Amino acid sequence: MAMHLRWLSAAPCWRAVRGACGELRAYGELRAWAPRCAAGRLCRPPGTACREQSRGLGYGPPVGGGSRLRTRLAAGLAGLVGLAAAAFGHVERAEMVRKSSGAQSASPGRPEEEDDELARRCRCFMAPPVTDLRELRRRPDDMKTKMELLILETQAQVCQALAQVDGGARFSVDRWERKEGGGGISCVLQDGHVFEKAGVSISVVHGNLSEEAAKQMRSRGKLLKTKDGKLPFSAMGVSSVIHPKNPHTPTIHFNYRYFEVEEADGNTLWWFGGGCDLTPTYLNQEDAVHFHRTLKEACDQHGPDLYPRFKKWCDDYFFIAHRGERRGIGGIFFDDLDSPSKEEVFRFVQSCTQAIIPSYVPLVKKHCDDSFTPQEKLWQQLRRGRYVEFNLLYDRGTKFGLFTPGSRIESILMSLPLTARGSS
Repeated sequence: MAMHLRWLSAAPCWRAVRGACGELRAYGELRAWAPRCAAGRLCRPPGTACREQSRGLGYGPPVGGGSRLRTRLAAGLAGLVGLAAAAFGHVERAEMVRKSSGAQSASPGRPEEEDDELARRCRCFMAPPVTDLRELRRRPDDMKTKMELLILETQAQVCQALAQVDGGARFSVDRWERKEGGGGISCVLQDGHVFEKAGVSISVVHGNLSEEAAKQMRSRGKLLKTKDGKLPFSAMGVSSVIHPKNPHTPTIHFNYRYFEVEEADGNTLWWFGGGCDLTPTYLNQEDAVHFHRTLKEACDQHGPDLYPRFKKWCDDYFFIAHRGERRGIGGIFFDDLDSPSKEEVFRFVQSCTQAIIPSYVPLVKKHCDDSFTPQEKLWQQLRRGRYVEFNLLYDRGTKFGLFTPGSRIESILMSLPLTARGSS
């Protein structure tokens, strides 16, 4: 079943999908996906080191204006760790031949730590971690270490899966540094057999928030105690947008991030944010059921209320107000998630990252060879125009990056497709 999204208003469109999800009809067994890194070792899917289930995941007490204010706050900060992941600094370009972290196999005269578990994990990444390995070894249980390794694993696993499906183009790897602290890795595949453009970026940045940023937070209800006008922060995340060539293959976007702010009294504020959503050119009910069911299964491991709450949040966020329509068929979206504990929220985010590939790659394989007409390709270009409209007019992460001095514009606009057309 396929139809133009333009014939569906936002509410009826979602009712059809929601009803379909309720039926949970069989979509078929998902093939096991086990990518291997260059040395032939099996690369573990993101976050599989910890599979414990969690219950009661939720929010802490709202501050000031409640969840709306917290959402606006976190979305502005997402410009540092989401869509604008590589917005600052020096860039080194390289073709996608996975780089070593400098921890090759142990040999006589080399420290044993250079072949420890961390070093072996890093060999499967697209590039070495942003944080020095010695620092990561010093704080293995710190959430910043855990999250950096998770986003690096997620980036590598997604890039490997997409490259395998495409079978043609390879990912280029841009490693960048931020003079104020930290850096990131942007991976982009363009003009492949299957994908017109696929970008997967990570960033790990730290430093002091500007006074202007602190004022914006306070205006949104966040009480922040600065010392000498300084507010130390750490932020990291993974962000991706994938635009296929075939108009019957949907576009996907995902972003998962972690943020810490240290106040003057030593108190540390922390929260997670992120989500995953699907934007098809043509609505296919089976695809919608499969995508939402996979996300729901990931959320349900941590509480039955999470999927409906985060699905509604996603529907509300990805709304093109001047068009009166939603950007796609939604997914999940959450911000400022800071309870019941760091570990429990982290395990939830792990489950979400593990759902990316099984929710999307089967849809790509299903439709990448579908035949299509010139008219269908034109409709894809028009729908992509809507995608561009949302990103430039409403996406708060993109706007935050574009108005940040010293931004690398090309990286901020990584989410935009290579081709699109406007419409009245």
